[in-house]
Amino acid sequence: MAPSSPPDDSPADNGTPDDAGAATDHDHPRRSIRSFVLRAGRMGTGQMRALAELGPQFVLPYQAQVLDPSSVFGRQAPTVLEIGFGMGDATARIAAAQPQTDFIGVEVHTPGVGALLKRIGEMGLGNLRIVQHDAVEVLRDMLAPASLAGVHIYFPDPWHKKKHHKRRLIQPELVALLATRLAPGGYLHCATDWQDYAGQMLAVLAAEPMLVNTRAEGYAPRPDWRPLTKFENRGLKLGHGVWDLLFVRPPVTQPS
Repeated sequence: MAPSSPPDDSPADNGTPDDAGAATDHDHPRRSIRSFVLRAGRMGTGQMRALAELGPQFVLPYQAQVLDPSSVFGRQAPTVLEIGFGMGDATARIAAAQPQTDFIGVEVHTPGVGALLKRIGEMGLGNLRIVQHDAVEVLRDMLAPASLAGVHIYFPDPWHKKKHHKRRLIQPELVALLATRLAPGGYLHCATDWQDYAGQMLAVLAAEPMLVNTRAEGYAPRPDWRPLTKFENRGLKLGHGVWDLLFVRPPVTQPS
């Protein structure tokens, strides 16, 4: 994975806009905060076919009301959200390896949605659904507080120019909202191949009072559930770094 660009199965863009500001409270961040900037992308015939044939079953329409995962998946199971799955290869592999867990992937880019739908069909994944919409609104409107067992954010756009750092996805207001959607004991797992962004992520996550770093003060080893991408593996062989951050919302302590 070359550190000059995000990997292919990362979102093309996961930044926040120039006017992103502090949320007035955890459940109602300012509407100007967004989790993406749209960029054009090509659609292959397989992706278009998957959109047409599998989209109605596996793509959940955005709606401004709380989603009931048990109704969507037809069972009671832990639910993990992924923000910005890009082309969806890692997402599909994670879902296949954890059939006991249900996954919701949020992505705005249609080629990525089509690519993941194609993998869902090829791999027979019944525990994965997609929402093609702004992740901030999905978090705010469709997911109940304390409803998620985990959140994955892998290789978001690093916006490497200093003047664009304010566009980065991991900002205090989004992390505050994410923390409210995690159930006690739930985790937030981020990964980046940009050391500067890793430092910002660590500072932002450490400052969120609802979250605790599983590594006390630093970065975590790559958990077994996050597969190596071909770009990441290539970058590691070239000596490029990858930083994983694993934070949890502490379980509720029962009074003795």
